[in-house]
Amino acid sequence: MKKDNIIQLKSYAFSIRVVTLYKYLIKEKKEFVLSKQLLRSGTSIGANIEEAIGGQSRKDFYAKLTIAYKEARESHYWIRLLRDTDYLNESEAKELINDVEELLKIIGTIQKTIRNS
Repeated sequence: MKKDNIIQLKSYAFSIRVVTLYKYLIKEKKEFVLSKQLLRSGTSIGANIEEAIGGQSRKDFYAKLTIAYKEARESHYWIRLLRDTDYLNESEAKELINDVEELLKIIGTIQKTIRNS
């Protein structure tokens, strides 16, 4: 893994946080449905970033980034829903929302750069 690939590092770190949160939600809160949705979308961001990096063309790279962006949007939704249904407290949710919003900004900037070049 390249040390200077910020989106790769941040998406992987976010995936770890999501997996940790999933384990907490199923064990401590006995919540199995919403947490599974977040697990899928939250870990998919990094997986699609990895696929984008290994893309065979510029078009393939952009397509995978677009999927990663959509998964980040979905993760944003599930985090808010978990917060608003009292499975996450405000501070837990805020940290995760900040992380996913940062990923959205970075991915969006990369997409914009590709579109404009």
